[in-house]
Amino acid sequence: MLSADDRFAITDLINLHGHLTDNGDFDGWPALFAEDVVYDVSALGGGVLVGIPACRDAALALGDNNPVAHHVTNIVVNEVADGTVRALSKGFGVMTDGTVGSVTYEDTIQRIGAGWKITHRIVRPRRTPLQP
Repeated sequence: MLSADDRFAITDLINLHGHLTDNGDFDGWPALFAEDVVYDVSALGGGVLVGIPACRDAALALGDNNPVAHHVTNIVVNEVADGTVRALSKGFGVMTDGTVGSVTYEDTIQRIGAGWKITHRIVRPRRTPLQP
């Protein structure tokens, strides 16, 4: 069972992504991601990236098309098995022209060494409003 400290650490991990990314602090990403992280942005047209260097290269290639701000909210943390955690969160990105996009992050998180790291992330854009 996850302790309260584990839940806080995992929530901080997810929150830190936006701060590091928006500051261009790719050297800080090893604190967030496993070295062989699988980062699936195929729903955004970016394919499936494997490893921190591939994620960094993709972010740099986007250049001015990157959001100027990544925000995350509605974080839900669930332990599934053998210390593996699944986290679901909502994110929105603010672009230079003021438009905003919404995504859902689906993260697999594992304890690696002394801390928690994202080993797999799927980014799914929200483009359709609720339709009952």
